[in-house]
Amino acid sequence: MKAKLIALLAVLLFSTGANAQNSSANEQPAKKILIAYFSWGGNTQHVAEHIASLTGGTLFRIEPEKPYPTEYKPCTEVAKAEKESNARPTIKNKVENWDEYDTVFIGCPVWWWTAPMIINTFAESYDFKGKTVVPFCTYASTYRDETLAKVAELTPAAEHLKGFGAVNKSTKGIEEWLRTIRLIR
Repeated sequence: MKAKLIALLAVLLFSTGANAQNSSANEQPAKKILIAYFSWGGNTQHVAEHIASLTGGTLFRIEPEKPYPTEYKPCTEVAKAEKESNARPTIKNKVENWDEYDTVFIGCPVWWWTAPMIINTFAESYDFKGKTVVPFCTYASTYRDETLAKVAELTPAAEHLKGFGAVNKSTKGIEEWLRTIRLIR
């Protein structure tokens, strides 16, 4: 009787250990998320912070080495000149541990019907192969789709998930969007 009990215990211990090994082998590592954004007036920053609070992602502010004018009209003039000259404004900071991130949100305001030129600089500064890019933008009335498409165009080596456009700094619809693209439950 003792021998049968010991044999039964051995079988149970062995099968429990094997199941634990199989379940840990089948678990996927947690995806590490970066939320990279450029914000001039604070709207895109507000949306990026909301995305980070829902996903647990790391925020990275894309900051120009030479700040844009703080007044609206002079800023629009600089932005237009950059677009017309296909400029690449220098970014003053770098993403630490870039290779650790699987999913990269890229966010910006709509400037002159598209993404600001500093987004081109950001996209050209990193290797997006093997990453998933999720574009988002803030806008006042139009050119959301063109801006989201531009971010995807700038990162052709990446996989892309459906982007999101927020009117100004509204966070309405963000949680539903993140569920739809399966980045939160």
